[in-house]
Amino acid sequence: MKKKFAAGTAIGALCAAIAPAPALAQSSVTLYGVVDEAIAFVNNQNGHSNTYFRQGNLYSSRVGLRGSEQLSSTLSVIFDLQEGFDPSTGKQSSPGLAFNRQSFVGLQDTRLGTVTLGRQYTPYYQLVGALGPVGFLTGATGAHPGDIDGLDTTIRANSSVVYTSPSLYGFKVSGQYGFGGVPGSMQSGSTISAALRYDGGPVSVAAGYLRMNNIGGAAKLDPDASAAYGSSAVNQGYVSARAVQHIAAAADYTLGKIVFGVNYSNVQYLPGSHSLFTDTAIFNTYGAFARYSFNTAFDVAGAYSYTHASEGNGIDDSARYHQISLKEDYHLSKRTTLYALQAWQHAGGRTLGAAGAGDIIDAAPVVGDSQNATPSTTSSQFVAMFGLAVAF
Repeated sequence: MKKKFAAGTAIGALCAAIAPAPALAQSSVTLYGVVDEAIAFVNNQNGHSNTYFRQGNLYSSRVGLRGSEQLSSTLSVIFDLQEGFDPSTGKQSSPGLAFNRQSFVGLQDTRLGTVTLGRQYTPYYQLVGALGPVGFLTGATGAHPGDIDGLDTTIRANSSVVYTSPSLYGFKVSGQYGFGGVPGSMQSGSTISAALRYDGGPVSVAAGYLRMNNIGGAAKLDPDASAAYGSSAVNQGYVSARAVQHIAAAADYTLGKIVFGVNYSNVQYLPGSHSLFTDTAIFNTYGAFARYSFNTAFDVAGAYSYTHASEGNGIDDSARYHQISLKEDYHLSKRTTLYALQAWQHAGGRTLGAAGAGDIIDAAPVVGDSQNATPSTTSSQFVAMFGLAVAF
């Protein structure tokens, strides 16, 4: 359940618009959410096949409160508090974080746009991710290996301010700065993101940038600093980077019942004095997808991606990943969907293990972002899921 808000502007300009017409003030609060559960089969998780329940495959299971108060004819205060949970157990998706998915407040003006403050998705994801495979398939099996490029919902920036412009001739821009909160260092733990998107008729095109600066420790990017960043067997040898930089572009074209799309991403792990590796590690991913809607109730989609890592850090046969993802879904109603997912990934070459430089291991397949903690011990991994998602 995604809703597009009118875009944003500078805080000062928005505040200046508050004065008129207090009599127009209206407020609303909406309880919303999704419950998504599936039976999943994986042919190899750390050496063993597994059949199990898994939540959040088509849509992440979540519950939230979203509200607004109208301050003038054009200006409103908005907020969104959103928590993820596992319907199999009732547990929080992120223990200790009551609103792990998003928690922000802001000002929204229909002429000038929106400024929001809090824990939020990045413009990189919001404007570019929706045009990638995740927007038309799902992150569980459609995200690029281990969600290496953050085009799924893995990355959220804490203590951040986001500005999103209104749409002008089909163009929309957005920028974000996340404060690291480290005394004496504005850069440590900070996040910077920006994106541009164009929507015109059957064509949509977007490009985005994201940089996450480490707080300084050697272990990994600190999830308690600005950006919460996931790791897997794909990138585990490089998460001690002083900074991670993402650049991505995506485009799609709608022709009747068919949607075609292509995407590209470049991810760089930049080493520092505390890093466990010495050479910049680069992952380039190329992808394509298509979706066909038979009618308003049933559609199918498929995607292919190829990810290739750079050489260096003692590796001369760099890691590479081929992934094929499929999705079929049937809408029983506007809110209820039956779905099936299948994905296969093959990995080759070598990469760094969790110990960094010197720990050279075979690249392990990690389908989408559903198997980040459970890579295959062979050169391929197959995942299939059948589930039900209900939105409210």
